Amino acid sequence: MPKPTQEQIIEFYHANTVIDYLAVEVVPTPDGEARLELCADARQANLYSMAHGGVLTTMADTAMGAKCLALNKRVVTISLSMNFLHPVMTGTRIFTEATILHNGRKTMVCECRIVDADGKLYAKANATFFVTGKLLED
Repeated sequence: MPKPTQEQIIEFYHANTVIDYLAVEVVPTPDGEARLELCADARQANLYSMAHGGVLTTMADTAMGAKCLALNKRVVTISLSMNFLHPVMTGTRIFTEATILHNGRKTMVCECRIVDADGKLYAKANATFFVTGKLLED
């Protein structure tokens, strides 16, 4: 089965224009994939100078979808649960760590951790996705 290249995965992230709109960075990783990074500022903040929960949820959902895409599966979100553990204050740089928990033919289950460079966990998401097809045909 063909596997998308790092360039195709990064292209996928940028095809989701909300990521660029939120000023989220797409950063290549040594494993040939990519992760999302954000240094929260006023554009993504709520009235308390914290990154808005919707921004973090969008990052997690997109990162998990791209992790599925790395396995050559196009997906849409069926359900998503988000736990916010610490506020992401403006000026804090965070990034996503997505993991596949179930790789089925019709559904996939993933989790995503949002952490900083020291490994502090700010938020964690779990989601179920419906597989709509492949990015690359055999």
